[in-house]
Amino acid sequence: MAETGGYHVVLGATGGAGRALVTELARQGRRVRAVSRRATEPWPKGVEAVTADIMRSDEVRKACRDAAVVYHAASVPYAQWQQVLPAMTESVIAAASAADAVLVVVDNLYMYGLSRGPMTEDSPRRASGPKGQLRARLEEMFLAAHRSGRVGVAVGRGSDFYGPHATSAANLLVIELALRGKTASWLGSLDAPHTLTYLPDFARGLITLGTNARAWGDVWHIPSGPPVTGRTFIAEVFEALGQPPRMRRLGRGMLMLAGLFNRQIREAREVLYQFEQPFVMDTSKFEQVFGGSVTPLREGIRQTITALQSTL
Repeated sequence: MAETGGYHVVLGATGGAGRALVTELARQGRRVRAVSRRATEPWPKGVEAVTADIMRSDEVRKACRDAAVVYHAASVPYAQWQQVLPAMTESVIAAASAADAVLVVVDNLYMYGLSRGPMTEDSPRRASGPKGQLRARLEEMFLAAHRSGRVGVAVGRGSDFYGPHATSAANLLVIELALRGKTASWLGSLDAPHTLTYLPDFARGLITLGTNARAWGDVWHIPSGPPVTGRTFIAEVFEALGQPPRMRRLGRGMLMLAGLFNRQIREAREVLYQFEQPFVMDTSKFEQVFGGSVTPLREGIRQTITALQSTL
């Protein structure tokens, strides 16, 4: 279908990526419907807020009615992935298909597993852990729905997020701790290059996928800034705050201990390899087809600090 006058429907609108999408879509003057299990957010003027349980096929189908593009930004805690995400995937595909809408999927890099170099969209899916293997299966479900003609699909991938409303290690362990006057923490190695994706940049890239037919039926790595080390990222955050940097490394031993008391931390150990060695996402495919620019790291950090200062 062509992206014309229908709604841009954001599923999971209260998550980090969902909020960024709603904000950017509204800024672009699109017709936006923000869908979440609670519709009480102070959304930008003109945004239609809808409450729906994405696991209930009737509710999500109703929420996607009259959609031109559906952005699937909903997720659940790690411990629920295996049980919930396959059924959620089928529910979202069915709803977008019923609306004759394009489906843009928010995705990560887990399916590639341990990487021997920069990851491209063609990198082998060699994940050894259950989370990465599940992400590979979900990718196939989405792309099979496209190949069968059931629904037009584009998959947009980012690396670890930072930015307003991100619930990520970069936000929680670095920026928020620094704002509280505490020592920042970084997983794995402080000196391994790591791609970070700024959420507003990610949202713009996803909207490009939803509004360009050349993107449909394929996987795309959304443009992100040059890889940085944890040491550099932390130093930039403290410099923005006018403070000397304070940092520490969280290795496997400490995470194992913390995991005894926190299931989310225990579940996260599977992806610690992403921080122990270079973890770099190649975005040249997107850039060659659609162009695109990214927010400089220093400016992204400044904007994130400004947003978080009003909430902490």
